[in-house]
Amino acid sequence: MCKACIVDGCDRREFLAVGGAFGAAALLSAAGASWATAAEPAMPPRAKEAARVLVAFLYPPADVVNAGQMEDSWAPHQWFTWPGNQFQPEAQEQKFTAKIRDMAKTLGIEVEFTPRAIYQQAKVDEFIAHAKQSTPDAVLIVNFWNTLSKWAFQMATESAPTAIVYHSVGSNHQLPPESLRKAEGLYYIHSIENFDEIERGLRAVQAKKMLAQSRLLRVSGRVESVVQDLEKALAVEIVGIPAAELNDLFDSITVDEALRQQAMEFKQRATRVTDVTDEYLTEAFRAHRAVRQIIERYGADAITIECLMLKHRKPCISFAINNGELLPSGCENHLDATLTMMLGRWLLDRAGFQHNPEFDTSENRYFGAHCTCALKLHGPQGSSQPFAVRPFFHQLPKTPALDVQWTPGEPILVAKYLSGKDTISCWTGKVIESPASPPTGGCATRVLAEIDGVQDVCDIYAGPHPVLFSGGRGDARRIKAFARMYRLKLEGNV
Repeated sequence: MCKACIVDGCDRREFLAVGGAFGAAALLSAAGASWATAAEPAMPPRAKEAARVLVAFLYPPADVVNAGQMEDSWAPHQWFTWPGNQFQPEAQEQKFTAKIRDMAKTLGIEVEFTPRAIYQQAKVDEFIAHAKQSTPDAVLIVNFWNTLSKWAFQMATESAPTAIVYHSVGSNHQLPPESLRKAEGLYYIHSIENFDEIERGLRAVQAKKMLAQSRLLRVSGRVESVVQDLEKALAVEIVGIPAAELNDLFDSITVDEALRQQAMEFKQRATRVTDVTDEYLTEAFRAHRAVRQIIERYGADAITIECLMLKHRKPCISFAINNGELLPSGCENHLDATLTMMLGRWLLDRAGFQHNPEFDTSENRYFGAHCTCALKLHGPQGSSQPFAVRPFFHQLPKTPALDVQWTPGEPILVAKYLSGKDTISCWTGKVIESPASPPTGGCATRVLAEIDGVQDVCDIYAGPHPVLFSGGRGDARRIKAFARMYRLKLEGNV
């Protein structure tokens, strides 16, 4: 995909299909796009470019080995070291090249392949020099020859900020090289034709690129003017604005027939509505309009709001809708939770449920509850979960929140990025049920889950507001790849 296409050439459906780069403004639905006219731009959206990856294969052609010209100790014997002379590396390169091209197209990554397989020190040096000049975001080294691991390490560590090294099983002899297996800042894959793992590495590169071009808007009553900052590890730009600006924007919005209709159409989708009037459902969509307008005003890719005391302005339903459309929206001005949802947006292509954790210590089960669960837990093109509408649990007025039903038996991840600690916590498990309230307390959406392989479920606690994602162990390994490639500590059972 060309750089121009990343920014201007694809519509919303194409963006969602390929996971390409876009700002939050591009996510406005057809119904919501007209809402933004009242918001004068304060900041343009950040420019988006696709990640670039330089790819090289390591192996000698058969005629070079047969002529005794390979640069290793076996050359005088015309010896095909592992993977042996029946491995057909040229055919393997063609297969891997086609697969990698397809992955890159799907992810919206630009890939450049070296024209020939590398098997000489001079070509290794040439590759590294070219990479330093062209500055790719990462390199992908595919090694099909046992004695070339040292060059794979050199190319991986000297060419780009991070690397993926794929080393097929049978192309190594005895233990995998410790220098690669334990290296920081690269993702080492030693497996049998494991294209899923390569995709995880490429997805991590794209996620980091997109995060480093993203803006997170924080709305808080604790700031009096616009402030800007940068989250160091992820390189996300953070802009803080006063809550009064959002409140004024909400107050300026007139309740019109289109807004009432949207609220009533949403009401019709609910399995039931308990103790919430149409007036407050309409106010919720008034808040949604204000949230979308403030996002566009600041060209933001994600938002978090100090929301608990906003009374009739609370954005609970807005955040549920936004998250389902892959526009990360975090409660309570919580930085780490919102950054975690931004990670999930790019690594998993699905919404995260920011929640308060609780623990059933008798049954060793995990319980999460909060008021802004997305309806679409499997991406914008997936189906919606059943939901009821009930009041926000903590204070008057009785503004609406969503009681979303999670699917029993579905695999899940409990994740949290810890800003300033260079750490990601990630635990796999499965849904037991969405228990009713009562008998449980909590908030509008409640999820009871079993976490895989933990003797004491309380051990997984990483602080308030972790994020629950639909996803299994393969999805968790995307997070693992990201952590390995960008030097983050990974905690959990992955």
